[in-house]
This record gives sequence, C-alpha cells and structure tokens, in this order.
Amino acid sequence: MTEVLHAHAFEDNYIWLIRGKSPGHVAIIDPGDADPVLAALEKQHLKPAAILCTHHHGDHVGGVADILKEYSIPVYGPARERISTLTHRLKDNDHIKLAELDLEFDVLDVPGHTAGHIAFFGGGMLFCGDTLFSAGCGRLFEGTAEQMHASLSRFAALPEATRVYCGHEYTEANLRFALAVEPNNVDSLAYRERAQTQRKLQLPTLPSTIGLERRVNPFLRSGQPGVRQSAEKQAGRSLVSEVEVFAVLRRWKDSFRG
Repeated sequence: MTEVLHAHAFEDNYIWLIRGKSPGHVAIIDPGDADPVLAALEKQHLKPAAILCTHHHGDHVGGVADILKEYSIPVYGPARERISTLTHRLKDNDHIKLAELDLEFDVLDVPGHTAGHIAFFGGGMLFCGDTLFSAGCGRLFEGTAEQMHASLSRFAALPEATRVYCGHEYTEANLRFALAVEPNNVDSLAYRERAQTQRKLQLPTLPSTIGLERRVNPFLRSGQPGVRQSAEKQAGRSLVSEVEVFAVLRRWKDSFRG
C-alpha cells in the first residue's frame, strides 16, 4: 500500500504527501502553505516529484509558488481554473503518470465547490480536495446542486475500498449534521465514537473510504428513504428527485449549528 503522509496548514487543512516506491520522492497535494511542506520535506529527507492541485482556492494553492522557488517540479491542476503556477492543465478523463513514484492517476472533473474542481483517482486512493468531505461535502461556491450531486455520485460509484483523502478535518462537525439527518444510523454513531477518539489523540480521522461514506454521508444518501423524509421535513414539502433532496440538505447544512 502506498504511504500517504500529511502536513497541517491553517486551522484544519491537510496537505497530503504521497510517498511512492522510489525512496524519498513524494507528490504534494494542495499545498496552501509552503512552510509546513518544506519543513516536512527537510525533516523526513524527502524530495518532491510533483504538485497536484484540485482547485484554485488559496488555502489549496497558496504555497505553490514558494515551493517552486526551492524545487523545479511540474504542477498539475484544473484546466478550467486560473492557477498561474500550473505547468500541466488537466481535464476530465486525463491520465497522469508520476514516474518517480511509480503511480498513475485518472483525472475526474467534479464541479460544484468550484466551477473547475478536479480530483485524482489511482492506486486505490481518491484525492478529492473540497468536493467530498468525510460525512459531508463542500459548499456550493461556484457550482449548482445538480453539478455537485453528479460529482458526488461519481465518487460513490468508485470501489468501496477506495481510500478518501479530503482537504480538511471536518469529520466531527459533519457527523453532527449527519446524525441530525439520520439519528438512528448505527454506522454514523459508531463512526462518531471513532472520530472522537482519534481527535482526542490529535490524529486525523482520514482517510475515510468510499464504502464508509456510502453508509454515513447524507450527501451520498439522498436516495435513502430516511434521508428524504428528513429533507422533506426540513423543506416543509414533498421532494421529487434526489437532486432536490441534496439541495435541501446542502442549504440545511449551510445554516446548521448543531
């Protein structure tokens, strides 16, 4: 199994460092801040082979320029977003090979959080930026509910064992909302216990898996009767489609203070 390290940034960002088969080389995912990345590289005697960016928000790309001052490496990212440091602009179904890591990734176009957001899938891993969070999903800053629902449905169709590496540590807060939607979801209740234990030890709750997210994440469960019923109660009306259910859930989560 490929080893994935992490560096903390800001309050709750994760910058992922993928260590491949070649000793000492890593790919850097979404470096919003250069300092923790450079410190981790020095401390662990690692050399970056590439930077992979999922979307244009500053807390995911803000450190790229400073890393490039120290290392001349390629920068992969979304073709439909303005990121000045990109050397390789990627679109849906593109395929990249990182020779130093002996790793390959498929590129998934997953708009919703931003208009051109992409994700990287390969080696049994999904690096999904701010589209999917454990037990949650990103806010709709630039996309529509229809787009985000389609993007999350695309993730849900991946193999259950796929390890999910999100951009933020939001799991405990997301589970509070998930349990407001499905109070009797035994998987969510058990996951809350595990997440609380991990956070008390100052350990990440991530990675999650696609299989776990299918069981606990309300935004992947808009077709479930209990989720629909909660959304209809929140909306005060009947909801015809899964997209309508998703849209109500997303608006509910935006103002949720539980």
